[in-house]
Amino acid sequence: MAKNDSNQMAVNNLIPDSMANIASGSSAALPRKAETVPRLADYASVSFPSLGTKDARTFICFLGTYRPILCGIADYTDYLTRVFPENGWGVVTFDLEDYNLPPVSYADVLTKRVWYGLSRRDITAEDIAEGLPEIGASGRDSVLWFQHEFGIFPQSRRLVSTIEKLNMPVVVTLHTLHFQSSETPYGLRKNQYRLLERLLPQVDAITVFSHGVQRAVMAAFPRYRQKVHVVQHGVHQYPGVARLSRYQAKRALHDFLVFDSDLDLPTKQSLYRQRIFLDTDTVVLGQTGFLAPQKGSEQLYHVRESLQEIVPEKRIVAVRIGSRRCADQIPHIRRLRKKTDGKKQFLLEIWLPQEKLALAQRAFDVNYYWPKDCTQSGVLAHALGAGAVIAGRDIEGVGETLKDAGAIADAGQDDLLYKIRDLIKNPQMAEKIEEDALSYASMFSWKNQALRHRWLAQQVILA
Repeated sequence: MAKNDSNQMAVNNLIPDSMANIASGSSAALPRKAETVPRLADYASVSFPSLGTKDARTFICFLGTYRPILCGIADYTDYLTRVFPENGWGVVTFDLEDYNLPPVSYADVLTKRVWYGLSRRDITAEDIAEGLPEIGASGRDSVLWFQHEFGIFPQSRRLVSTIEKLNMPVVVTLHTLHFQSSETPYGLRKNQYRLLERLLPQVDAITVFSHGVQRAVMAAFPRYRQKVHVVQHGVHQYPGVARLSRYQAKRALHDFLVFDSDLDLPTKQSLYRQRIFLDTDTVVLGQTGFLAPQKGSEQLYHVRESLQEIVPEKRIVAVRIGSRRCADQIPHIRRLRKKTDGKKQFLLEIWLPQEKLALAQRAFDVNYYWPKDCTQSGVLAHALGAGAVIAGRDIEGVGETLKDAGAIADAGQDDLLYKIRDLIKNPQMAEKIEEDALSYASMFSWKNQALRHRWLAQQVILA
């Protein structure tokens, strides 16, 4: 059903005053000068109630991809639901037989809180209504929470038409909005503007991951500013990994890769001979995650060469660890292989379990991140929780996250290169970066972000 303007919610009572400007839809939340933007200090003084003690009746039904579908949004929703009270959530997602891309692993199918019944080709209000009782959702105390990405919901008109027919509160998290695009005066892309133009009148709230996106949406649609909220991407916490020194992490990663991993024998032998993780005079520039072209992994090797020229007293090594997500990535992987030499430039084609992923990020002297186009990053969510040192591109929401988390960031690749050089020559800088990363991870842990979801859902229900 259409949402009337009278139902637009006021957020000032949603969260403590110290956070009001961040999530508020009031005009005060649209800063006129950069120095007025609320930053991390506004979150530091907030204390959260237990997930199980704040209005236990509130039920959030997430709608989008979910495990075992291999998809970043499926992972995102999985991490959120892991920290929700058991009776406070459910998921309506796609029929696994109908959903062929990305690939599906059937070893991890859930049935208790998840309904796998939506058609990828045509999501209807009737299908959603069929799934809600299967996961325990009731109309009065439930909120339907879409996880939106254009690849999952390519037909914006059909999506909005479906939402309009739903007789319950609706929130949408928009995962891929831009605020630095030249396509519109607001920084949004044209297709994003058109979606929001149709979507905002029909929903109770939307959430975005960055203040940059929030400002862009508010500027484009001031009438609906009260509906636009920032809920940052959740961050993992790896206390066991974070306690390791850099050398301890390197040695543990070396032992895993050489003795316990599924790497081929020649690669293991090369790692053993080169001792890149054991030589204290070697600086490891690394990158993790799926081997997708948009991650710009080839830049890792170029930067290594440039860094070696300006820091000749150190041995600089580049290590890319990852696996392909789909067959379309094979040509890109072949190009990456041509840049490796098994001495200073490595490509380790292996999927890392979650804890080993964090270990690798902790072990790298610098996690280098220069995506071609990125609005937020699940890889960063792991690295920050590992207390990793990150140097990355200041672009869109990724750049905002890096700066808020105290990482090294720059919009210029050459400028970023010299910042990395300064880090290598002044290793004490790494300690502050690690501390700031862990502070950020604590502030925006999945548990805290789940609490923010519940607060927003409660306000929507009460509106």
